[in-house]
Amino acid sequence: MTAWTMTDLLPHRPPMVLVDRLLSFDDDNAIVQADIRPDHPFLRPQGVAAHVGMEMMAQACGVHVGALARQAGTGVRLGFLLGTRSYVAHLSWFPPGAVLDVLVHRVFNDDGMGVYDCRILLAGAEAAAAQLSLYQPPDQETALARLRGEHG
Repeated sequence: MTAWTMTDLLPHRPPMVLVDRLLSFDDDNAIVQADIRPDHPFLRPQGVAAHVGMEMMAQACGVHVGALARQAGTGVRLGFLLGTRSYVAHLSWFPPGAVLDVLVHRVFNDDGMGVYDCRILLAGAEAAAAQLSLYQPPDQETALARLRGEHG
C-alpha cells in the first residue's frame, strides 16, 4: 500500500472519489480498492449498482497514471474516459460493506491515449470486467476551456 491518498493521485474530489486505496502498481498494472461504505454517493439499499463499476475502473486507471506521475515527480493530470468495450457485470449490485479489488492492466499507451483491461473482484471472484479507452490531453487548460465552451 502506498502513502498517497486518492486525491493525491486523481483530479477528482469527494464525494466523487469512488476508489479508496492504491495497494500496488508498476509500469503497466495497478491494484486499487473501493469500499462500498455508508457514505458512498451511489449507495442504495441493495448496494451500489454494478454499472458504477465502470467509473471505478476508470478512476483506478487514473490512479495508475497518477501514481506513475508522482513517482516521476510530475503533476497529476486530467484524463477522460472515451469509451468501453464489453463491460460485463456478473452481479447487479455491489453489496453494502463490500471491499472491491479493482485490477487494471495497461495494454496500450501512445501520445496520451491509453487502453486498459480492467477487472473488479469481490471476495476473489470476478464481479465485472471491461476494456477502457482513455485520453490525457497534452494541454489541460485548453481542453477544460473547450469543455466549458470557451473559444480563443
